[in-house]
Amino acid sequence: MLRGPSPLWTLGLFRSELTTTLRRWRTLALLGVLAAVPVLIGIAVKIETSDGGPVGDGGGQGPAFITQITNNGLFLVFAALAATLPVFLPMTIGVVAGDAIAGEASSGTLRYLLVAPAGRTRLLFAKYAATCAFCLVATLVVAGSALAVGALLFPLGDVVTISGTRISFGDGLLRAALVAVVVAASLAGIAALGLFVSTLTGSGIAAMATTVGLLITVQILDTIPQLHGIHPYLFPHYWLSFADLMREPVYWDEVVKNLGLQGVYVAVFGSAAWARFTAKDITA
Repeated sequence: MLRGPSPLWTLGLFRSELTTTLRRWRTLALLGVLAAVPVLIGIAVKIETSDGGPVGDGGGQGPAFITQITNNGLFLVFAALAATLPVFLPMTIGVVAGDAIAGEASSGTLRYLLVAPAGRTRLLFAKYAATCAFCLVATLVVAGSALAVGALLFPLGDVVTISGTRISFGDGLLRAALVAVVVAASLAGIAALGLFVSTLTGSGIAAMATTVGLLITVQILDTIPQLHGIHPYLFPHYWLSFADLMREPVYWDEVVKNLGLQGVYVAVFGSAAWARFTAKDITA
C-alpha cells in the first residue's frame, strides 16, 4: 500500500522553503531596509531633541509613540512598527508571497518540485507556512533593530502606558513581544492574498507587482471617508490596533477584530489559492 509523505518530510519541506526565502539577496535587501527604518527614526528623534525640545505631537497611538521615545527607548519599538506596518512590512510580505508559486514557475523549477512526493496541497501549505514565518522574521527584524537603537540612544526604564499607568521595564518588554506577534499575525491576510495571486500567473514579477498594487489600492480605499461602510472589511483597517496592547488594562476589542478579519482573508484567499493551484496545468 502506498503511503503519503510523513509529517517529518512535510516539516523538512517547510524548512527548505523558509531557508530558500531567507537566502535570497532580494529578501536580505528587504530585511535590510526594514532594519534601517528604526535607525533613521531614532537618529531623527535624537537630532530633533538634541536641544532639549519636544518631538512630534499626538495622542499616544500610531506614530505618536514617537513623542515617548526620548523618555524611554523601548517606545522606539512601537513607533517603528507603527511606521513600517502601513507600507514597508506588508510590501515586503507581498513581494515574498507573490513570488512563492509564480517565481518557481518562471524559473522552471515548479514542475520539478511537484515530481517529489510533496503533492500540490502540501507544497502550497509549506509555501504559505514559510511566508507566515517570514512575516514573524520581518517583524522581529524591525522590533530588534528598534530595541537596539532605542537602548543605544535613549534611556530605558519603567514604561508609562497610554492609559497613564506605569509598568516595569520587564512588563514593557513582554508587551513589545506581544505587539510583535500581533503585527506579524496582522500580515497573514496579505500573505494569503499574495499567494493566491501567485497561483494565477507564471511570472514572478507580475505576481509581486499585482500584490503590491492591490495593497496600495486597498490602503487608499481605507482612507476615503465616503467608503467608511466597507472600511471594517478591508484587511489593513485594524492594523494599528496593536496600540491598544499598551493600555492598562489591555483593550482587546479591535485587536480581536483585526485577528478575526485576517483569519477570514486567510480562509477565503487560502481556499482560492488551493482551488486554483490543485487544478492548474503545470507546464513550467
